[in-house]
Amino acid sequence: MISGMHDWNLLAEEIRHWGRELGFAAIGISDIDLTEAEAGLTAWLETGYHGEMDYMASHGLKRARPAELVPGTRSVITARMDYLPRAADAEANLADGRRAYLSRYALGRDYHKLLRNRLQRLADRISARVGEFGYRVFTDSAPVLEVELASRSGLGWRGKHSLLLNREAGSHFFLGEIFTDLPLPASPAVADHCGTCRACIDACPTGAIVAPYRVDAQRCISYLTIELKGAIPVELRPLIGNRVYGCDDCQLCCPWNRFAPLTQEEDFAVRHGLDSATLVELFAWSETEFNERLAGSAIRRIGHERWLRNLAVGLGNAPPDDVIQDALAARADHPSHLVREHVAWALDRQRKT
Repeated sequence: MISGMHDWNLLAEEIRHWGRELGFAAIGISDIDLTEAEAGLTAWLETGYHGEMDYMASHGLKRARPAELVPGTRSVITARMDYLPRAADAEANLADGRRAYLSRYALGRDYHKLLRNRLQRLADRISARVGEFGYRVFTDSAPVLEVELASRSGLGWRGKHSLLLNREAGSHFFLGEIFTDLPLPASPAVADHCGTCRACIDACPTGAIVAPYRVDAQRCISYLTIELKGAIPVELRPLIGNRVYGCDDCQLCCPWNRFAPLTQEEDFAVRHGLDSATLVELFAWSETEFNERLAGSAIRRIGHERWLRNLAVGLGNAPPDDVIQDALAARADHPSHLVREHVAWALDRQRKT
């Protein structure tokens, strides 16, 4: 129960200040009318672009209706936290077919717990000011339209690659939300600054950005290497190159990411040399080593089997090399059919190249 009368504009400013104190780069506030997003969401789902991500469809239009997802919601606090670590040059890594490329966001510790804890602390600060209030914190924990909410709250605009863009920070940041029953005033939205640029569309290795602002997840390398549980489609494997966990190509080519700041969060710093590791050395990790070295990492969630699957594809795309072929041959009789099938493909490709 919210006690007393409050100056909601003043509270909104205080929330932004508290957010900065907690390490967020920016805080915004959105209203809950996402009606304009419903048609696009419905069309995207009906086309099947979500692939195996059934959770995207299971909540239906609740995703675009905050007050149905969390009854009583009157406003949404959105938060941005920069994650770009100081790391080996991404493009040089991609250009070296013997190295493994992992998305920049996954080089350090998993962001979910850190971001959720910071949002909870922000909610606690609000509670201390206004009394008990209704809220729920989200960090990828439910099918929230976070880019839509973030763009409506002034944190940036939706880029043609479907990620949020910000003039001062590019797109290398995480988003989180607090759904609240507080009547907070919405922040002003910002204009779209993509103009006629189509760099991200042209750069996508698999052609997953099928139209401006529309991504076919079934072709997206992030989906193929993280979300997809089974075999990676054979026709897409050569296009994946050495990208073994996620893909940053649409961000690396974006002019706005020239301004992306390095993160100040120690948890996002590179661990275990993942920014410059070779495919062969990572492929040699046992399941125990995988679990121990990637404890606290988002990568661990895909499991050792899919880790080997992804690396096998990368090794198959690498320049022909006896060391690579020996590494693949050592996994040819792996207990997992999924791993064996991708290793066989990789060996065949190595020997034919």
